[in-house]
Amino acid sequence: MRKLYIVRLDEAERGQVRALVRTGKVAAYQLTHARVLLKADQGMSRKRVTDQVVAAAVEVGPATVARIRQRFVEEGLDAALRRKP
Repeated sequence: MRKLYIVRLDEAERGQVRALVRTGKVAAYQLTHARVLLKADQGMSRKRVTDQVVAAAVEVGPATVARIRQRFVEEGLDAALRRKP
């Protein structure tokens, strides 16, 4: 199945997300979302990563990975890192 929502972080976004993970001074769900975005990022390489592979690496469900991808593409980085209001 072809992915509709492909995560491509630019250098600034990638640096921001890596800083969040490195410091670890945010809520646990934000760290999880940041790790999902880093694993799902296809901007650095052309290698395709499935939701199942990302989910196994970050220890969340594939549906969570799909939702985070979708929110990143539709609403941007800040929305993908936070919970829906």
